[in-house]
Amino acid sequence: MPMTDAALKSALRKAAMARRDELEIDDRLEWDQSIAEALLASSLLDGVEGVVAAYWPMRSEADPRPVMVGLKDRGVALALPVTMRQADAHGSQLVFRRWSPWEPIVPGVFGTLVPAEDAEIVQPAALIVPLIAFDRGCRRIGYGKGHYDRAIAALKAVGTVRTIGVAYAAQEVDAIPVEPHDRLLDAVVTEREIIRLPAQAA
Repeated sequence: MPMTDAALKSALRKAAMARRDELEIDDRLEWDQSIAEALLASSLLDGVEGVVAAYWPMRSEADPRPVMVGLKDRGVALALPVTMRQADAHGSQLVFRRWSPWEPIVPGVFGTLVPAEDAEIVQPAALIVPLIAFDRGCRRIGYGKGHYDRAIAALKAVGTVRTIGVAYAAQEVDAIPVEPHDRLLDAVVTEREIIRLPAQAA
């Protein structure tokens, strides 16, 4: 019996996470800088007017903080995601609170760090998205909770949002099955290259 899409994604997630966890910390630190330099030198954020939200890295995730520092130096307003207990009208449990490098952060859920509760909630114009696996079609696998898929859908329901995944090249897989709730990324940036969403899939 063939595997279901959910089961295949689970197997891909497990394998990709294992590969990522095996990467040397010194390599990852170097690659984080390469990713930041490539993203900041690219046109991926051209025309974006408003807040750019990234994330606080967990475990062995690619670290977007060098990108955030670069954007801060350009005067770009920034934010971090916060997981709420209750979903909004669009089913999303993520909100985005204004934050800038070196401002206070506090413990959040899932072992991450988030802005303080009095930080302003904003609607980002662009998201820098974490992922566990990706393919050439800019499909992604996250941790399986669907938080970012629902957040992207909620943001697009009221406006436009550009979505950029950051990851290490070792996290690439041949193909990721797409379920109805999945949202494609506009691009994925690794230490080796920038992969853009194929025009026919946009």
